[in-house]
Amino acid sequence: MNLRLAPFALVAGLLLACTSAPAAAAGSIDCELRFDLSGWSAFYKTGKGSGTVSCDNGQSMAVQISTKGGGLTFGKTRIEDGRGEFSGINSIDDVLGTYVSAEAHASAGKSSKAQVMTKGDVSLALAGKGEGWSLGVAFGKFVITR
Repeated sequence: MNLRLAPFALVAGLLLACTSAPAAAAGSIDCELRFDLSGWSAFYKTGKGSGTVSCDNGQSMAVQISTKGGGLTFGKTRIEDGRGEFSGINSIDDVLGTYVSAEAHASAGKSSKAQVMTKGDVSLALAGKGEGWSLGVAFGKFVITR
């Protein structure tokens, strides 16, 4: 590179960096998941459900949910009117994919549950109330698809 052009290249790079960071932050949207989920576990943990993602920019999308994992876990559960909040979202499509989770739990009868999961830069905080019984430690994934 020509040494006389180096200062211009440095200034151009700094200007580009300064203008792209606010654009990404300005594109951030708040999205919420409402869902129902039921499942069982006997060493292998599985669950299925459905829900709706709604965002503050007016977009919404019906989604399917599946959970899979393993560990020392036994039980049967059902969550109705569960809620989740996403962070790190720039487009409603960012909510789709596989979130990683780890949990410890014990419940009988009616119970409450809260959990935080991640998928790259996107986080999902879940809360729900349900019925069932369970005991164990599980590691797994929470998958959201169309």
